[in-house]
Amino acid sequence: MLRYLSAGESHGKTLVAIIDGFPAGLEIDLDAIDRELHRRQGGYGRGGRQRIETDRVEILAGTWQNRTLGNPIAIQVVNKDYKLERLEDLERPRPGHGDLTGAVKYLGSIRAVLERASARETAVRVAAGALARQLLDQFGISVFAYVVELGGIRAEPQPGTLEEQQARRDASELYILDPDKETVIKELIDRTGKQGDTLGGIIEVRVEGVPFGLGSHAQWDRKLDARLAQAVMSIQAIKGVEIGLGFEAARRLGSEVHDPIEYDPTTRDTAALGFRRPTNNAGGIEAGMSNGQPIVLRAAKKPISTLRKPLASINLKTKQPEEASYERSDVCAVPAASVIVENVVAFEVTAAMIEKFGGDSVAEMEARYAQFLEMARQR
Repeated sequence: MLRYLSAGESHGKTLVAIIDGFPAGLEIDLDAIDRELHRRQGGYGRGGRQRIETDRVEILAGTWQNRTLGNPIAIQVVNKDYKLERLEDLERPRPGHGDLTGAVKYLGSIRAVLERASARETAVRVAAGALARQLLDQFGISVFAYVVELGGIRAEPQPGTLEEQQARRDASELYILDPDKETVIKELIDRTGKQGDTLGGIIEVRVEGVPFGLGSHAQWDRKLDARLAQAVMSIQAIKGVEIGLGFEAARRLGSEVHDPIEYDPTTRDTAALGFRRPTNNAGGIEAGMSNGQPIVLRAAKKPISTLRKPLASINLKTKQPEEASYERSDVCAVPAASVIVENVVAFEVTAAMIEKFGGDSVAEMEARYAQFLEMARQR
């Protein structure tokens, strides 16, 4: 079972993750992980901290000569903005954060909660996902996320190959696939920042090349859609997840929702084994299992809770009304969140691949994968 645990505070010395269950024999590309960390720090609307931090991953254990050993892998992303011991506590909880709830739960300080609840923690999660997706590369599986809505403005993906769309996204400061919407969304972000407010948005992620049978129908906690939803919902400020049509499926007739099944023998050598769907309303998952079509998932991110123009709150000591505290923050972090969603999804799909085709080494996984495809073609 592939899993990880992370540790570290927003302004602490470092962020650490231990990844357990990773197979042996994968050559690691550290530059590729650092590129994902760099993308996470980018995007229009980010705050001053991103000019301080230059995130890089360090592997502390679990590799030899740059290859995985099958042992637990320890990674870290060091915080340059280390100042936790010098920071004072907050007295006025910020609406939308875990400040009040955490202080009451632990009978302690707001600082203790906000330092761990902060989205800074996602840096090491992106690193873990970027490592995992290098295993997916061995099986021709790609994970690609982009912003489809920001501040209520839609940015519909423009047609093109995966390579063309990746280039379009990477050329955009908003990580969108509609260049015509770039200016109007940036202007909205600028106006919102001047008003002391923040913006949210919607992220879409596509996973292509996924074989049949990841996940399971047999138990609730093994269903792939449920696992993906939990992983994405665990990201700070994500308030909703939908797969395929999602909530729109509830508004349509069954004949308008379910994807007809076709077969094309000329494509039976692909991961889809020749099966085709003229639509993909299921988002690549049926009954908790991947069905050979691309997985399509969307995540809704609420606006950042820390406002330069604070909402009403109370002083926890005096219980008197006061404005909420303010800590340095972004106006909009939806583009950065798309990188987090992309890599969290990559990690979960990798975990499902290891569960389905698992072995102690990459070579063993590849042999089992090839055997499964051959047996499925002969079914």
